[in-house]
Amino acid sequence: ICRENNHIDIDLYEKYGVKRGLRDKNGEGVLAGLTNISLIKSQEIIDGKRVPCEGRLLYRGYDIIDLVRGFEHSSRFGFEEIAYLLLFGNLPDKEQLKEFKGKLAMMRTLPTNFTRDVIMKASSKDIMSSLTKSVLTLASYDKQASDLSIPNVLRQCMMLISVFPM
Repeated sequence: ICRENNHIDIDLYEKYGVKRGLRDKNGEGVLAGLTNISLIKSQEIIDGKRVPCEGRLLYRGYDIIDLVRGFEHSSRFGFEEIAYLLLFGNLPDKEQLKEFKGKLAMMRTLPTNFTRDVIMKASSKDIMSSLTKSVLTLASYDKQASDLSIPNVLRQCMMLISVFPM
């Protein structure tokens, strides 16, 4: 019954300009926003035709494969370094990384009884649902939740980065 009653006529996509799978009519990706934070390369042009290629993920211009290899070579996890790169636009030097880790450590505390009341009492088998619920619930503890200033949004980002590896 569901299949019979939930069919969408393919012609309606073109009629209403709906993009299927975030692709335009030519099969190219739909630009969802302008950013230099990340870039996904999944196609290349060969002989004037767009063809799939081995995918690449770049953060702030750095290939993620190169970053991971560097962390592995130095026996580092790289979590805080990637977070710093995404937030501030460049990789931290040793002093910047030490300071950043210290600030994250100071923020690495959940509100009293949060784990018991939010995470454990209403647990979910779906980790993404649990994370979503936790982030939304944490907003109710933030007296500046609606403040969209850059310093406050940075504080919120760092707080979330600090508590969600736990």
